[in-house]
Amino acid sequence: MEPMRVAFEKRLARALRDRADGPGRVGQALRYAALSPGKRVRPLFVLAACEAVGGSWKRALPAAVAVECVHAFSLVHDDLPAMDDDDYRRGRLTTHKKFGEGLGVLAGDALLAFAFEELTRLAEDGVPPARVNEGVRRLAHAAGAMQLVGGQALDIGAEGKKPTARLARDIHERKTGALFGASLALGALAGDADRHTVDALEQTGRMIGLAFQIQDDLLNAGSTMRALGKRPGTDAARGKATYPAAVGESRARREAIGLLRAVRGAITRRCARPERLLKLIEALAKRER
Repeated sequence: MEPMRVAFEKRLARALRDRADGPGRVGQALRYAALSPGKRVRPLFVLAACEAVGGSWKRALPAAVAVECVHAFSLVHDDLPAMDDDDYRRGRLTTHKKFGEGLGVLAGDALLAFAFEELTRLAEDGVPPARVNEGVRRLAHAAGAMQLVGGQALDIGAEGKKPTARLARDIHERKTGALFGASLALGALAGDADRHTVDALEQTGRMIGLAFQIQDDLLNAGSTMRALGKRPGTDAARGKATYPAAVGESRARREAIGLLRAVRGAITRRCARPERLLKLIEALAKRER
């Protein structure tokens, strides 16, 4: 997995340096947000999915950058005082705490726009225009009002209320699952997979994202600032509609394990070269931060 990670980090840093250095301090702010030390789970899923369907993972690097920029945008805005009001992310000050609330908003805006500029560069790596267009459509849908943003709206509306399992799952599938689904779909598109495989991997990615978010909720409840990179216990303090809050920690943990088990089977059946993709899923199953 390390060659993928190294190549991605170089591509992301170069793209932001060369094409996203805005005036004032906005360029600094967006680079601070996007280049902060993260797990890079979503871009690695893009690259591994491309390889899994038989493509060259390097071809999917623009899509990996695009997905990470959307993710970074969502974190910057999620941390703002009007949203979750977090002071720390990934072990350091959140973007708005470092640069001010105004630049926090603008950095998130710029990252979202830059994601689609970068995604169009798939064509330069030989991805047919129709596939690039389809990738833009899928990522835009995953990031928009029906999915990520809509999930955030549901999350805000549910604060302080006792969540049902259905509501918590709906929030998680939109806020987290949709971008994981888009990650696998973009990788499959870059790898020349057929439409049925792209759709199947998108659904598989949504299941991975749901399991990932359930794990996040469990970690938020029982981890430490050092391990988590942000203050633990914030979900409970704000009355967040988490899956563990809805069904209990024991059931939530069992369901996350079951989701990842189903995902492994689906990927093994669907993909010709699933080894690295399966390793990523194993790493998710064992993660502690």
